[in-house]
Amino acid sequence: MMKRKNLLAWIFPLLLATRTVAFAPKLSSSVTQNSPTELSMVFDFFKKRSEEGLEQLSKLSDAAYKGQLGAGLKDVAAYTKETNQAFASGLAKSRNRLLANLESIYTGSEDALEDLQDTLLQADLGSATAEDIVEEVKSLREDSTKFLSRNDLMSVMRGKLIETLDTGDSAVRFAQEGDKYPTVLFIMGANGMGKTTTIGKLAHRLRTEGNQTVLMAACDTFRAGAVEQLQQWADRAEVDMFGPSEKTKSPAAVLYGALDKAIAEKYDTLLVDTSGRLSNNDALTAELVKMKNVIKKRLSVESDAEGKPVPNEAVPHESLLVLDAAQGRMALDSAKVWDKEVGLTGLILTKLDGSARGGSVVAVSRELNLPVKLIGVGEGIEDLRDFEPEKFVDGLLGIGAAGGKSSASEGAMLASRLETLRKERAQRAPVIK
Repeated sequence: MMKRKNLLAWIFPLLLATRTVAFAPKLSSSVTQNSPTELSMVFDFFKKRSEEGLEQLSKLSDAAYKGQLGAGLKDVAAYTKETNQAFASGLAKSRNRLLANLESIYTGSEDALEDLQDTLLQADLGSATAEDIVEEVKSLREDSTKFLSRNDLMSVMRGKLIETLDTGDSAVRFAQEGDKYPTVLFIMGANGMGKTTTIGKLAHRLRTEGNQTVLMAACDTFRAGAVEQLQQWADRAEVDMFGPSEKTKSPAAVLYGALDKAIAEKYDTLLVDTSGRLSNNDALTAELVKMKNVIKKRLSVESDAEGKPVPNEAVPHESLLVLDAAQGRMALDSAKVWDKEVGLTGLILTKLDGSARGGSVVAVSRELNLPVKLIGVGEGIEDLRDFEPEKFVDGLLGIGAAGGKSSASEGAMLASRLETLRKERAQRAPVIK
């Protein structure tokens, strides 16, 4: 036992060097007590394996105890490589455009700071973030007549972007153990944003990576072919779908029926597809509000003095808006209306692989003050990823493995350099007595 504890003490710091697991869904009722998934349900970080957390800690310690530590670490490395490649390829267009514009600052720019701000704006990072980076560059220079080196500029950009995006709230919330109702994820988005595709990919991940039983609610009853399209994704993801019938035609009625089915048949997660019209459609907005109220009342856990159900404000667990990255800041107005009228808890950014406007993730998240929960980095069913601020920024800036390079330590070196620059700035600051 002492030998095992020593192994755990050696491996644990290694695991803590990575970020916390983004998704930890409630366990499926079909999972047995001895299932290795019970200790830590891991989403995106593992599909039979976990890069971190208790499950992977146990796996690595077991491997080490059996003299197979190398094999365990190799398994983690393989997954990390796969994740880095997804960010590297998915952000290639955005990265290439940004890096080309940054290089021009060092090859003939007369006003480097002004050109830097223009470059950041052209990258769709937003005016507030662009100003933050430029002000940080100004304050870190030893001499106001000089500009930072390429590496120092990259360290500043990397640090500021990660600080902007890392809200600490990027984990998707699921029902707690002991809850008598399923997780409900309420998905919104205008037509063409990739909402239905995202629901299909999410269902696939919940089933295959989270061992979840999943039910889709086909509540987009207005768009022609919407129900059929969702059914195709349900078939592809190998999950169930509840759709409209002669008795249940309206979105709210379909949702109520889906909630009944999810509760009666003990599904782990209900994914709610909603109508995809624009936010200036008042009827749609009212319908969305009505649907959220249906969820709150149907999943009520207490009654008032008159015996009426008290709305459960803990549900839906997430109200997620799907946005097309190619739309950039143009999608902001719609998002603001839905956030105000319906209430949003997070964002899903899609089609990053087909756009050179990946920087809009920063602007949209910051302006809406909402965390990005998931991003789509490809067309495959596996290409819906947890949003990891550090990997996203590295992919955007061409840093380390996530940026398409072989060096795995570049990000750490830039972070260390930024820390040094900030310490030097503090030492130059006049002491106020």
